[in-house]
Amino acid sequence: MNKLTRDDLLSLEAYADCRDNFRREVMAHKTNRQVKLGNHIRLLFEDRLTMQYQIQEMLRAERIFEADAIQEELDTYNPLIPDGGNWKATMLIEYDDVEQRRQALAELIGVERKVWVRVNGYEPVYAIADEDLERDNEEKTSSVHFLRFELTPEMQRSVLNIKTGVKMGVDHPQYSVEMAVPEGSRSALMQDIDES
Repeated sequence: MNKLTRDDLLSLEAYADCRDNFRREVMAHKTNRQVKLGNHIRLLFEDRLTMQYQIQEMLRAERIFEADAIQEELDTYNPLIPDGGNWKATMLIEYDDVEQRRQALAELIGVERKVWVRVNGYEPVYAIADEDLERDNEEKTSSVHFLRFELTPEMQRSVLNIKTGVKMGVDHPQYSVEMAVPEGSRSALMQDIDES
């Protein structure tokens, strides 16, 4: 997958002119790139477009226009773009009630390493989590984690078969769920796999 460069980004002024339309496009694009695992964990599968949007929004919010600072944003977010043989996701642990969230984050330490995907006919692939930095400690986990699922070449070929099912789940002692990935999401994730 192609990583983003400065040539892919708009100036602050140009982005301001097209931001509303671009945002609508990206939100529609994200619809099938989300998988809800039970009531409280959501995976947002990232790709080049979602990261382009994230970078543009960061540049806008921080009023960044210097070349070095723009490159820092590219260096931060490019690793979240799939490489053609994997899926990369932002994992959100979501509880509306503040006290319930605090308690859950204390109980779910290590949950990010218990999230898996399974291509039909193969063993589950567990997430490689938070490669940039540790996001939990002895007392609690973070509500946001970054996950990478590395697929073998055989799994990659199988995913590209329109009839192959994909399941996802979590097998943490305090949070266990398994589900078939909806067809719309499976089709969107097929786009992240290189056909070569």
